[in-house]
Amino acid sequence: MHPNPLFRTDDRALMESLIDAIGFGMVFAATPDGPRVAHTPLLSTGDGAVQFHLARGNALSRHLDGATALVVINGPDAYISPRWYANRDTVPTWDYVALELEGRVRRMADEGLEAFLHAAILKHEARLGGEPWVAEETSEKTWSGLFRGIAGFELEVQAWRPTLKLSQKRTPEDRVMIAEGLEQAGHAALAHLIRSLCA
Repeated sequence: MHPNPLFRTDDRALMESLIDAIGFGMVFAATPDGPRVAHTPLLSTGDGAVQFHLARGNALSRHLDGATALVVINGPDAYISPRWYANRDTVPTWDYVALELEGRVRRMADEGLEAFLHAAILKHEARLGGEPWVAEETSEKTWSGLFRGIAGFELEVQAWRPTLKLSQKRTPEDRVMIAEGLEQAGHAALAHLIRSLCA
């Protein structure tokens, strides 16, 4: 988390919306072999936990149950050019959105993992539009084979640490120019956040 309190928020609904919109993150934890990270889809339970799954052979899988871990969700980010400021006598920076979630992890029972997988499939298939793929299209042999190769986990969030670095230190006029520059550079999502959260 960035140390400047200007870039923090206590808006839990906003943090939940980041988890929902991004849906993917990194899980970090210490292991006897040193620190490890895994990249995984994420779902919020809506009551202070996030669920995810890993391959059973992943270096973290056998060490997570009962451990304290850190989940990091990265939102949009981009280089900010001084050319977008009224006063160009400054230096470049980087704007970004990130959310860190720290907490205890427990391994889910098979029923919980099954529910997680079906919920994730429904969520992401719906976002694609058109005729969705459904898990029932997979044969029992294929599904059970893949199911045996993964483990489900739930992290109970004990600390929410968001960073919304969106040029808050700049003037409103500069932020207008920054958002326009970002949009022209192909960073519409970050431009939208600057306009909507820093107005």
